[in-house]
Amino acid sequence: MAEQDVIDLLVAQHGRIRDLFDEVEQAPPDKVGDAFDRLTRMLSVHETAEEEIVHPYARRKLDNGHGVVADRLTEENRAKRLLLDLHKSGVDHPQFWDGLAALRTAVSAHARSEERYEFARLRARTSAVERRAMAAAVRAAESLAPIRPHPGTESAARNLVMGPPLVVMDRARELIRKALGRR
Repeated sequence: MAEQDVIDLLVAQHGRIRDLFDEVEQAPPDKVGDAFDRLTRMLSVHETAEEEIVHPYARRKLDNGHGVVADRLTEENRAKRLLLDLHKSGVDHPQFWDGLAALRTAVSAHARSEERYEFARLRARTSAVERRAMAAAVRAAESLAPIRPHPGTESAARNLVMGPPLVVMDRARELIRKALGRR
């Protein structure tokens, strides 16, 4: 199965993220919020898993791994800030669609950079066994990841310290909103 390999798993997720952007853009007005929530959740758990599992491994395995990862973390932080701003202002804000376009551009550029500068090099420097183990670790990290953007947590250490309380807070907030009939 292709998703047994962490690179294939993450590239497939990049495709799913592109599809979710399309879903938000094509949603009827009353469904934009739900579609945007699905996109937000996917982006948040995907980036957290990369930060906890993939980037630390890349730092150790790749020539200039620290530089490669530092560039990706800068991109991730920018995208998280754009996503957080969109969430704070809401889908009804007059600038939502411009903000979404900026986010899509940032996320697409980031995904291309990951695939070209990090993932391709990781595939060349790791074994199939390592990539399968990383895929399992990514899936586990995603199951515990915050479901909202939290700029400033772009490291494995910060995710491990701040992640669990953020997960509880995010999921409690989601349950409260549903109980109150809000999205």
